[in-house]
Amino acid sequence: MPLEITVGPPQLVVHHGQTVFAAEPDGQVLADTQKGLMFRDTRLISHWRIYANGESWELLNGGAVTHFAARIFLTNRAIRTVDGEIPARSMSLVIGRWASGGIHEDLDITNHGMAPVRFNLDVSIRSDFADVFEVKSGRMVRRGRMTTEWSDMTQTLRTSYINADFHRAVNIEVRSETAAVHANGRLSFDITLRPGASWHACLLYEIIDDGQSFAAPAGCIGGAAHSPAAHSLAAWRVRATRLDSTCEIFRTQFAQAIDDVASLRLPIEEGGVTHMLPAAGLPWFLVPFGRDSLIVSLQCLPVTDEFARGALAVLGARQSTGYDAARDAEPGKILHEQRLGELAHFKLIPHTPYFGTADATPLYVILLHAAWRWTGDDTLLDAHLDTAERCLGWIDRDGDRDGDGFQEYQTRAAKGGYENMGWKDAGDAVLYADGSRVKGPKALCELQAYVYAAWRGMAEIHRHRGNHARAAELTRKAADLFNRFNAVFWDEALGTYIYALDGDKRPVRSVVSNVGHCLWAGLVRPDRARRVVERLMAKDMFSGWGIRTLSAEHIAFNPYSYHNGSVWPHDNGLIAQGFARYGFHAEAAKVARAVSEAASYFALHQVPELYAGIERDGTDFPVQCLGANVPQAWAAGSAFAMLHALAGFAPDGPGGVLGLDPVLPDWLPDLRLDGLSLGSADFAVDLLRDASTTRMVQRGGPAGVLRHAERDWDRPGCA
Repeated sequence: MPLEITVGPPQLVVHHGQTVFAAEPDGQVLADTQKGLMFRDTRLISHWRIYANGESWELLNGGAVTHFAARIFLTNRAIRTVDGEIPARSMSLVIGRWASGGIHEDLDITNHGMAPVRFNLDVSIRSDFADVFEVKSGRMVRRGRMTTEWSDMTQTLRTSYINADFHRAVNIEVRSETAAVHANGRLSFDITLRPGASWHACLLYEIIDDGQSFAAPAGCIGGAAHSPAAHSLAAWRVRATRLDSTCEIFRTQFAQAIDDVASLRLPIEEGGVTHMLPAAGLPWFLVPFGRDSLIVSLQCLPVTDEFARGALAVLGARQSTGYDAARDAEPGKILHEQRLGELAHFKLIPHTPYFGTADATPLYVILLHAAWRWTGDDTLLDAHLDTAERCLGWIDRDGDRDGDGFQEYQTRAAKGGYENMGWKDAGDAVLYADGSRVKGPKALCELQAYVYAAWRGMAEIHRHRGNHARAAELTRKAADLFNRFNAVFWDEALGTYIYALDGDKRPVRSVVSNVGHCLWAGLVRPDRARRVVERLMAKDMFSGWGIRTLSAEHIAFNPYSYHNGSVWPHDNGLIAQGFARYGFHAEAAKVARAVSEAASYFALHQVPELYAGIERDGTDFPVQCLGANVPQAWAAGSAFAMLHALAGFAPDGPGGVLGLDPVLPDWLPDLRLDGLSLGSADFAVDLLRDASTTRMVQRGGPAGVLRHAERDWDRPGCA
């Protein structure tokens, strides 16, 4: 890159757990935007502005120090006062903001001029307590009553929202040498500063959720580096697999991915134990999320098994036990999304939880098998095998809507149910070749792949447990699905598999990225794999920045759309693993390089949820799509999926063997891995490219455990 270009929407976000403060780059929250202080699906602060005698401040620079702390440097415009004009840029204002439970803000003003100054500092703060669904849509409805109280004695501003038994509040405590007053929605301070003097104040935001208090950090931002949040992040970095390489773009992408997934950890108590569940992404999806949490946990297994353990426990405990059409709940189904805001509280939306996903249930089984292969931990099977069997029961009973042996979905809800229940869940995501919307029930190609992988994985688990009859039954079902899928879904003219079958069992002949997931799961017949790979890497699918969700030749192609032509990094990660599974290492490496180079352009090297599927021509750069979540867990986790594809991990935790079949491309000549785990054993290993081969050098860990293992497309979980 001759010129370094940084792309991504201008914003400044600090977050920790379910607390998010999203602002403009200057730290302010403007009216009528989607930004603000949000907690558990409620926006507590919807407006935050700071003025000196009515004049706004001018941004110099602002940035995140870490995901939970940021600093913003501003200077003054010319300010008219009764004592005369304060010259522009003669004062500095530094805002420090950090999150841990609540929010701690520091305001530091210094007079750099040669004359004393006297002015009024105003901080304008407003709340709307809007549900995040309404914030996102821009259509807010006030249902309850909001009150504001100011105490001169305690210097505390309390704003509360009550709607029947739904209560949220935010207390803002002022700590300053100058007493504040509150009027007209503003905290005001009379500031007098001699030349060279400074003034400091703290604003402490305590969050109240139905009587439960989440206090702001007590110390100023200088202490953020030594806070519990900082220690937790440092410990996470040490526990996770560490990667070094002479390839800067991949090394940087991986390191940022480690921090991004760490920032999205949700501590959730289940059965008296606190589990870490990966949230889907910022700012809208800091909640239990079925499909995303499961795929992120799969991506992270070469890095940590903490997410897998958390996802299996938390999502398993919330598995549906009965039928509820309004929530698309059916016995054995894994949830899609659980919301905690006002709309969910009063059941105005079905997310209590909502079960409108067709893929989370087989993905749960896939994760259990993969986690067991990485850890060799039979206690995982003891804890979750019954849940997985109930998942298989749902697959047979309700996942197959018409009994034809394929998985289909269609909402049963009279209103509010999702039209699409695969990972492409936008309403217009499943289209016929003529651009019209597919009529359901819809049998997506990747749903068949996930079920195939789930059956094969569970067959292996049951063989291990001595349940040979059940293992044989599942093996037969998987073999039958393999044959039927390859007979029905293959389209010779397209040179690939169809997207789906519609409700009348007619083929949906749109060319889409979803077919790559069938490679990932091993459902593609090996004699057809090359044609599938070539189709996905053709010019209309591969943009140069990654594989598009929809062919550029399709009538509905839009590179800036959500699912009809954009590039999704997690999708590309799974596809790269599928390419490598079938031996197409050069293509896997090409995809990995495209996404890694795209990551190098984004601010902080944070890979967004999606970016535009525009053609790369050497004079452009990746373009982030509007509304894309950043950080986003499975986008970050794509770095780990690419590592999996390139290193060729074949974990056999039950057998005490970690197989690798590394194939590094010329642009990635070396990988140094430390803390790579198989069960309780940790390893240090170097992967080094020599000419056209890659050798493996173990530097640490028990001998005889790391071995070379040829990739086998037909091995369960080999992707």
